[in-house]
Amino acid sequence: MITYKSIKSEFLRHNEEIPMKVYVTSEYRIEKINNGLGGFLFKEVPVSPYTIDFGKHAIMSEFEKEFDISNWKFFMAFDDNKPVGAATIVCKTPEVRMLEAREDLCVLWDIRVIEEYKHKGIGQGLFDACKKWSKSQGYKQMKIECQNVNVPACKFYHKQGAVLSMVNEYAYYDDEESKNQIQFIWYLDL
Repeated sequence: MITYKSIKSEFLRHNEEIPMKVYVTSEYRIEKINNGLGGFLFKEVPVSPYTIDFGKHAIMSEFEKEFDISNWKFFMAFDDNKPVGAATIVCKTPEVRMLEAREDLCVLWDIRVIEEYKHKGIGQGLFDACKKWSKSQGYKQMKIECQNVNVPACKFYHKQGAVLSMVNEYAYYDDEESKNQIQFIWYLDL
């Protein structure tokens, strides 16, 4: 049976043990109408399958060196005592630009599930725990970053009621591996 627990920061090493790999079979491409003034069309386009490891950009022990994580909230999913999923909520950390200097905004920093446990509702359980906690703390919105190459995550956040509010084609331009990815920012009213 899967259980969901709030964990302390000293258990973050377990978080890092859970990969954040995404098997990509399609991407969202953007078609700009009248150079964007007429709007945008998003098209899901099949691609030759490949895998992306987002975990190398989300190493909690590194964040702990860079930020004061005392206000962050960590959740983990367990199958008996085995960690199979994790999620992090970032809040009240002025140096995190994603928070926009807002006291009523939290960020779903990451959500991850071990491959063999995907598509079993664990991501939903973790998301629900994050949402419930965020509401209980008085946050009005949750901000979520995603990429155009992570179509399953985009569809998941849309299903949760999040609204795609920002698209940045150049967010990862300085990163050679990621420079062709497009940043999607979602907001969920809590």
